Amino acid sequence: MSTTTDKPITLYTAGTPNGHPVSVILEELKAINPAVDYNVVKIDISKNTQKEDWFIKMNPNGRIPVIVDHARNNFPVFETSAILLYLAQHYDKNHEFWFDAEKDPDNYSELLQWIFFAHGGVGPMQGQSNHFNRYAPEDIPYAKKRYLEETKRLYGVLEIRLKDRDYLAGSGRGKYTVADIKTVTWVRIHKFAGVEDLEAWPAVKAWVARCLERPAVQTGIQIP
Repeated sequence: MSTTTDKPITLYTAGTPNGHPVSVILEELKAINPAVDYNVVKIDISKNTQKEDWFIKMNPNGRIPVIVDHARNNFPVFETSAILLYLAQHYDKNHEFWFDAEKDPDNYSELLQWIFFAHGGVGPMQGQSNHFNRYAPEDIPYAKKRYLEETKRLYGVLEIRLKDRDYLAGSGRGKYTVADIKTVTWVRIHKFAGVEDLEAWPAVKAWVARCLERPAVQTGIQIP
């Protein structure tokens, strides 16, 4: 599949909470550096476009999102969290949305911890709750209950962290980073996972609202 390379980055994505963190960080980066621009190729996952040979060459796992960095020898990157860290490393030299691993190692470690908490916890558990409550071909009450309750438990973990804080990583009240971007794009669609509201987790509710106020987040979650 051919795509234009008039912009430094091409994003292959779909409108999912796995794809949205990447479009959000690209919008955030573009806002502070207009040279960071990108084209979007919408992948129709309902037709398994991501399983076609041309896509598998970029991501053998056959999942969105993927970026191709034309400014760096057409380098491909897959996996949402890996893409977030890659873009931070190469396009956020002033550490607006992350921390310097050498100069600020503790905050950098915190950022990694919360990214991987979302990558291995919130995302998969909420995704399974989505699946068994909405799409599974048979009704499996145990699975529906298990993944819904695990999603709520993980929201409780976020509540503990966000009490008296604004963001997940960083000293004091924290700083808005790729850890928040990775996590909030899942939590904001809590109703889809069967969690009707966030009243039981007031700090999480306030954090979601805080993140969603950002113009780059508002734009990014509309892509593609």
